[in-house]
Amino acid sequence: MTWFTHSGTAPIVFVTALCLACSESPPPQAPDPAAAASPPHFQIAIVEEGTGPKPAVTDTVRVHYHGTFPDGRVFDSSVQRGQPASFALNRVIPCWTHALQRVKVGSRVRLICPPEMAYGTEGAGATIPPNATLHFDVELIAIE
Repeated sequence: MTWFTHSGTAPIVFVTALCLACSESPPPQAPDPAAAASPPHFQIAIVEEGTGPKPAVTDTVRVHYHGTFPDGRVFDSSVQRGQPASFALNRVIPCWTHALQRVKVGSRVRLICPPEMAYGTEGAGATIPPNATLHFDVELIAIE
């Protein structure tokens, strides 16, 4: 896998992306006041760069994805189901919303989403516990 900056310039550069748009809503409570003042970050690696257009926040995208916990346990996978999924980018976790706007259709990316960019202190049902860091391999197939 080759790491790129989010703009696709210098290869072999690891990207930690800052979520500037997240400042529109209050940050989650954190025990350390300095941590609460920092905007959330996520990590993105371009595994394969696509050639199509980049989606906008209001677009619906069709993707194949494989989601795991840091220890490798799978919690959800359209790949395992054999059926791509469609999502409105403004209706998914912030990590996906911000990351997928940075890549072109046809791209395959690896995301590391910290809790504040995923499901936070609430978690998601019985599947995602509170404060979970999530890893995703995502292929951006199309903008619908």
